[in-house]
Amino acid sequence: MSINRVIISGNLTRDPELRSTAGGTSVLGFGVAVNDRRKNQQTGEWEDYPNFIDCTMFGARADALNKYLSKGTKVTIEGKLRWSQWERDGQKRSKIEVIVDELEFMSSRNSDVQYSSGQSYGQQGGYQPAPQASYQPQPAPTIDASSSVYDEDIPF
Repeated sequence: MSINRVIISGNLTRDPELRSTAGGTSVLGFGVAVNDRRKNQQTGEWEDYPNFIDCTMFGARADALNKYLSKGTKVTIEGKLRWSQWERDGQKRSKIEVIVDELEFMSSRNSDVQYSSGQSYGQQGGYQPAPQASYQPQPAPTIDASSSVYDEDIPF
């Protein structure tokens, strides 16, 4: 069994580029900078090292999000990794990119439309508030020492 799922959070490195396939499907391409923390061996200090991740989104969602994304927008992306290979000027090239399934805005944007943390755009189409988890501690169940779990029929 293999699982191809990735979640990243970071800032857009450039304005998104919207294009279309020959068949008319919209394709939105953008980059996200994701920091990795490493300890500098000379100074002993922790430092951020950016990773630049190419992301691609397809279809109506690509059209809809194009007008709300711009360089610097903080987002969380969920999707799958895709490796592609091509040849240019006689040299083989390859890259790994994230095919975006879900995108959540992590910062508000100063424009006519405000989308703040907690707004997400998923496969269902349209913007929806992200589910807010609320944890309510529950008392531990009391166990009657006179009964046993073996007294009950438990289906398997």
